[in-house]
Amino acid sequence: MGLTSVKEFIELSKSKNIPLWQVVLESDCDDTGITKEESIEKMTLLWQTMKNSSKSYNKNDKSASKLVGGDGGLMQEYILSGKSISGGIIPEVIKEALKMGECNACMKRIVAAPTAGSCGVLPAVLIPFQKQRNISDEEIVKSLYVSAGFGQIIAYRASISGAEGGCQAEIGSASAMASATLVYLCSDDSISDVADKCANACAMSLKNLLGLVCDPVAGLVEVPCVKRNVIGAVNAISSAEMALAGIESKIPVDEVIDAMKEVGDLLPSSLRETGKGGLAGTVTGQQIKFMMNNI
Repeated sequence: MGLTSVKEFIELSKSKNIPLWQVVLESDCDDTGITKEESIEKMTLLWQTMKNSSKSYNKNDKSASKLVGGDGGLMQEYILSGKSISGGIIPEVIKEALKMGECNACMKRIVAAPTAGSCGVLPAVLIPFQKQRNISDEEIVKSLYVSAGFGQIIAYRASISGAEGGCQAEIGSASAMASATLVYLCSDDSISDVADKCANACAMSLKNLLGLVCDPVAGLVEVPCVKRNVIGAVNAISSAEMALAGIESKIPVDEVIDAMKEVGDLLPSSLRETGKGGLAGTVTGQQIKFMMNNI
């Protein structure tokens, strides 16, 4: 995609008077040489794969390390008990984020969105949201183009790699993408207003997770990665709610993305997916690593 800033992304939407998803679709076709129908077919396949991943979840599955598995099932039981603190869609979002993260750890098929380690955020908000609002698959697919547009700009200006920019680059980016997507799906404003609100949602999501380190225990994308998908998904919803309410980020989104790049560059290597610092460096984290190395 040729876009290098959210500002340019929004200006194209406004000048052409087309929604953000259409800007990304046209850019995709220009870059790859495929037709709009072929692009939409590929994006539809990704959405179907997300839903199939959720359906394939088995609470009895465990990862090879035995560190991950079953939490999605526990969350489902808790929801059914009627004791949830928040109620509504939030517990369902938490459940889906856990399920998807566990599917990844158990080597099942997932969609990297934008990475495998952050695969749970987008489907966690979209799957329950589609059920709650009875949204068509066609509209969900359009919204995924919106998330892709923001994700690609983040990747260009900063990073979506935990090894390069910390977990803020993975869960943070996924959360920002999901938040913008939700705003698109929920807003009935003009094309111009929707674009601005999507940008504010993206900015607030990134700001809320700025500086999040990547510290996988034993170097595995399991602890704390799976549960961080939960916070990314819930953060996406809260940021979308604020943006839809008309709340704006005081720092423009492109500057927020650039700040994330700067923070990522300043993180020591021990906090960038090396499995040495943070939670990975705790006594228990090191004990788990020792056990994994001696299995």
